[in-house]
Amino acid sequence: MSDLDSMDLAGMRREYCEGALRRNDLDKDPVEQFQEWLHAATESGEPDPTAMTLSTLNGKGGISSRVVLLKGVDHSGFRFFTNMQSHKGKQMAKNPNVSLHFFWPSLARQVSIEGEVEKLPRNVVNQYFAERPRDSQLSAWASAQSEVVDGRETLENAYLRCVERFAEVEALPVPPDWGGYSVSPIHYEFWQGRPGRLHDRFVY
Repeated sequence: MSDLDSMDLAGMRREYCEGALRRNDLDKDPVEQFQEWLHAATESGEPDPTAMTLSTLNGKGGISSRVVLLKGVDHSGFRFFTNMQSHKGKQMAKNPNVSLHFFWPSLARQVSIEGEVEKLPRNVVNQYFAERPRDSQLSAWASAQSEVVDGRETLENAYLRCVERFAEVEALPVPPDWGGYSVSPIHYEFWQGRPGRLHDRFVY
């Protein structure tokens, strides 16, 4: 019997006793409400408070999901950056309808967002790329995201070639296939876990 077979998955649960959510507690502006919750998640010690699940449509009637990091949010949208030739980049190019999902376990809170995505202007991409750590910049050049490689060694050698290529370059340029996106929400759901699974949900 494997460890998984011996685990009582159906019996795994915890009570959510971290708080409650009332209509009068909510900001009338969903962006302000989100920023308040993101700040609380950051202050609570969540290891990755900006981590969000991005779901896109794959063109075959299915949905693809992966975790990306939120890099900015205001009334203009929720911003993130990635390789535009990745699976998600190609899917968003064909269908701009996406969803974002945040989960902060220590606070028993979730936020679900549906909206439309569009590419960020190149000057915004350039500014953010310039602020990234150099190893992250080099990785963006070395990795053809979502492409198959024959082993880890191939990827690491590609990185080393980029290190050598840009050794004398102080400010690395942005890779041509690397960019940023902004999601304009049309639907928000704020979820607060409650005891007995009588959770609070409010929709904007």
